[in-house]
Amino acid sequence: MVYTIASPDEYLAITGAGVKTLKIVKSAWVWPLQRCNRFSIQPNDYSINLQAMTREKLQFLLPVVFTVGPDVNQRGGTAGQAPVDGARIEDAPADHGDALMKYAMLLAQAQAESQSQKGGNPRQHLENIIKGIIEGETRVLVSSMTMEEIFTRREDFKKKIFQNIQGELSQFGLKIYNANVKELRDAPQSSYFESLSRKAHEGAINQARVDVAEAQRLGTVGEAQRQGEQNREIAKINAETAVQKTERDSERARAEATLATRKTNFNKDVNLAQIEATRATEVRDEELRKDVEVKRAQTELERLRASDVVKATILRESKQQAADASNYEEQARSNAAFYTQQKAADSHAYTEQNRANAAFYSEQKAADAYAYKMKVEAEARFFAASKDAEANLIRQQREAAGLSAMAGAYADLSNAFGGPAGLIQYMMIEKGVYQELAQANADAVRGLNPKMTIWNTGNQAGGEGESGQGGINSIRNMYQMLPPLMSTIHEQTGVTMPEWQFGKLATQIGENEGQVAQVNSANGKHVKGKGSSGIGPNGLHN
Repeated sequence: MVYTIASPDEYLAITGAGVKTLKIVKSAWVWPLQRCNRFSIQPNDYSINLQAMTREKLQFLLPVVFTVGPDVNQRGGTAGQAPVDGARIEDAPADHGDALMKYAMLLAQAQAESQSQKGGNPRQHLENIIKGIIEGETRVLVSSMTMEEIFTRREDFKKKIFQNIQGELSQFGLKIYNANVKELRDAPQSSYFESLSRKAHEGAINQARVDVAEAQRLGTVGEAQRQGEQNREIAKINAETAVQKTERDSERARAEATLATRKTNFNKDVNLAQIEATRATEVRDEELRKDVEVKRAQTELERLRASDVVKATILRESKQQAADASNYEEQARSNAAFYTQQKAADSHAYTEQNRANAAFYSEQKAADAYAYKMKVEAEARFFAASKDAEANLIRQQREAAGLSAMAGAYADLSNAFGGPAGLIQYMMIEKGVYQELAQANADAVRGLNPKMTIWNTGNQAGGEGESGQGGINSIRNMYQMLPPLMSTIHEQTGVTMPEWQFGKLATQIGENEGQVAQVNSANGKHVKGKGSSGIGPNGLHN
């Protein structure tokens, strides 16, 4: 009788006297007529390089590693006892559902066969059984799946292998502690996985090139956008500076004009004091000339100011439109370059892929590539057309704004001059129409020495007239023709002559006639023009 104790990783299997079937314990008294065998419960690794075939008749190598050992947890609290339903224990299975009892029986069978073979290894018999179960179940499962399913449903594939093999190993009291399916490899004389790897590698390289081109495009476009915004801001600041400078110049010009006006008024007063005693008509003529000069200076000042403002506005708008158009052109060119590079990369990937695929796959990809090319070209044309339309719209808006600004300036000038007639007079003064008319009249009479001889007969001769004003009446009749003439010019051309020039000439002549007390009314009196001899304020020969 010996008291036997097992190691931590061992169990004792006792058979013989007093034991119905088999007794699994960690320690026990071994009585005479009993046999005690030690067995280890350490799990072992089983590596198999399995050659399998899928449902598509594709052969490949499936390296697997299984860690298998006795199921020490499936002992059961009723192991070795009668069933709960009251049946006799003798009618229950020999192992009573105890996994260690099953495993001990398997080891006993392997040990008996090894002894019969004289020198056989009981572990080899156990390994053959486990590997046979693993190979058989794995081949059956692989033959029911496609290669795509094995790749895409890797976890399901592993679980099914685990479940199928575990169901077979449970009858021997064994348990799978770990199952590791390694990377699939090509079978001899097969290059399926190599082709897939090369395809994935080329696809990754092409995608990387596309990503790099996309990043470069974004960087180039962003830089162009920032540069365009900078140029627009600079042009805006320069335009505002030019406007402010123009306003300061206008203020200085107004001050100088005011000073010149004051000087002119002072000179006018001095000249009036010197000439007033002798030539009243010349004083009036000098005043009118001074007024004309003042108005001309004011209108010239307004013209310069309006012209500078309009020119500055148009220059600013044109620079801004040029900058916008340049920005749109740069953006269109960068987009075109990007689409060209992308098409080249797609074409290269498509060519490489055609070499590895079948004829049907090649035709299908060719159709896809052509459709994609047409789509890219259509998008490029649409983008270019939209940018051209935007550029034309902006240019037309700027031109309309410039015309609107000029129209507003002319409206302000019309209000300042008292209406359209005043604006027309201003424009005639600005364009020098009055000066040209005066110059033409002066050229017509230059070098002439006009003389007017008035012969009055009848009631107007000499002193026989009603008032003795025969010569004055002739001159008055001649000047009375001028207002109707100016009225006709106004009706035909819309030009209204100033009131000071022709509107009051007839009235002044009538007043002067009333003031004449006596007139040398001798018949045949000779009246000379102003250019040939002295004529008094009333136009008569002194």
